Amino acid sequence: MSAPGQRKPRDLRREEFARYKDDVKREGKPFFPYAMFHDTVMSLVVVAVIIGLACIWYFTSGEEPGDSGILGPRYTAEADPATTQFVPRPDWYFYFLFYLLRIFKWPESVVIGTVGIPTVLMILLFALPFIDVRAERRPLRRPVAMTALLLTAISMGILTYKGATAEEATAANEETINAVMEANNLPASVKPGVTLFFQSGCTSCHTYAGEGSSNAGAPDLTSIGAQEGKDAAYFKRYVSNPRAFGNNVMPVFQGLGDENLQKLAEFLEASKGSAGPGGG
Repeated sequence: MSAPGQRKPRDLRREEFARYKDDVKREGKPFFPYAMFHDTVMSLVVVAVIIGLACIWYFTSGEEPGDSGILGPRYTAEADPATTQFVPRPDWYFYFLFYLLRIFKWPESVVIGTVGIPTVLMILLFALPFIDVRAERRPLRRPVAMTALLLTAISMGILTYKGATAEEATAANEETINAVMEANNLPASVKPGVTLFFQSGCTSCHTYAGEGSSNAGAPDLTSIGAQEGKDAAYFKRYVSNPRAFGNNVMPVFQGLGDENLQKLAEFLEASKGSAGPGGG
């Protein structure tokens, strides 16, 4: 307990801190050694954390593919460059842009989602310090800044969640392929073409019997074979090189090879809707 007339340690600390703030305000704070020391310490902490995580990953995982440790496996199966079933997805911090592309489907409006909205928001972010120029630091006294912060956090949070949970147009499994064939009365001979259709990424732009997603103005192909003058030979030429038919949006699938193109063509020729070649 302090003696009568003696100031408490807490009061002394407050006075010392007040003098320190006055000195910093009057004379400034030199870059060396203060800022350099802080940056160095923080850099060492970050590097130490990365090294520590790398060690945990390495020493807790096995040497065989699939042997997972605390932070995942050391090795996985070898990449297959010829796969048609891999669905690329962005890292989680790009999910909000990823979902914007689902809202603004190209080619007509893709520039809005990829350039327009992000650019406008970035300009507003840079302009915010010039719009709200008050020296007030309390959040509740800064309605413009707090409103911008909350709207940004809410919109990015919702878009990130929607992007993370969005279902992809992936290669259909055996059950789905069989259901599509049965619903459209497709003959068993075109099943390889159906499988190839779903595994080659066609459902990224086309829909078929409710499967896939419609993008880039691509038509539904459920009844494409019912159109007059379109037989297997036509479809084979079209899929092989859409450019020859004036379609500059659809990719060229000539690399699938003659045999696979024939399978796809026979499947598309047999696609006549729910009636199908075997229906009424």
